[in-house]
Amino acid sequence: MTDLSVRVGGLTLKNPVMPASGTFAEGLALAADLDRLGALVTKTITRELRTGNPLPRVAEVPGGMLNAIGIPSKGIPYFLSHILPEMRRFAPPLVVSISAPTAEGFASLAAEVSVPGVAAIEANISCPNIEEDGRAFAMRADSTEAVMRRIRAATALPVWAKLTPNTGDIPEVSRAAEAAGADALVVANTILAMSVDLNTFKPRLGNVMGGLSGPAIKPIVLRQVYQAARSVRIPVIGCGGISTAEDAAEYMVAGATAVQVGTATFVQPGAMEAVIDGLDRFCAARGIARVAALTGAISREETDEAELEWTEPVA
Repeated sequence: MTDLSVRVGGLTLKNPVMPASGTFAEGLALAADLDRLGALVTKTITRELRTGNPLPRVAEVPGGMLNAIGIPSKGIPYFLSHILPEMRRFAPPLVVSISAPTAEGFASLAAEVSVPGVAAIEANISCPNIEEDGRAFAMRADSTEAVMRRIRAATALPVWAKLTPNTGDIPEVSRAAEAAGADALVVANTILAMSVDLNTFKPRLGNVMGGLSGPAIKPIVLRQVYQAARSVRIPVIGCGGISTAEDAAEYMVAGATAVQVGTATFVQPGAMEAVIDGLDRFCAARGIARVAALTGAISREETDEAELEWTEPVA
């Protein structure tokens, strides 16, 4: 039997599979065995009460889905008094996803969720930053480093930085997060996109634009995971279009230490368990004793054209 355990950002996980934030809640326990997962990742929590974006918030598109949920939240007191006690029932380590519009807001929220029962914090720095005219923190290296330094100073828990794919320089942003104290990177959130209903000539999302997720984005995020993993020494968690064990294995071979499953769970609540079982079979069929051996196992020929090399490996 394959050893599926991995070490990610200060935590030892019994397998590399976990939910993507925003696609998971404790109610999923009615349809899936959550104790089988490597970790649990909460829906993103904000300090303030949030109702979310106008309807419609979700639209199906070829190869995936668009969403503009808007991070609806009942606030930090509700999370601490209601959600956290419920999540403590399950065995996997709990990773709490947080979001705030300012660096100081991130720091104070990180401090407040650093309580017993929380194993790590996932800082969703792919959200808008009001100090930067609404641009996501993780779109630029300097704002990434600034917010991550504030978060790192506010908590002793492992901190995972969730990056945005909507940046022109994933390697630079990845290095900035690492330099500021991130214990791991989550690459990446959804890709900014939109769709129009030609029956009404209206946008198919109430917010006009939203995030594209699902199989359609996998080749793009896979490339970004490869670039990020070659740029930093900390673990990278791949997130984007993972539906099968083969998808997960591809991310790991490209450099990911673990993976997050999101949209596939909407289609099949047992998708994460299927990925875990499939990874076991995938490794057993190839005589791979430890799934961790897949990480960074990509075979590549060095090009003769230096300008074709997008990233340089960490020395």
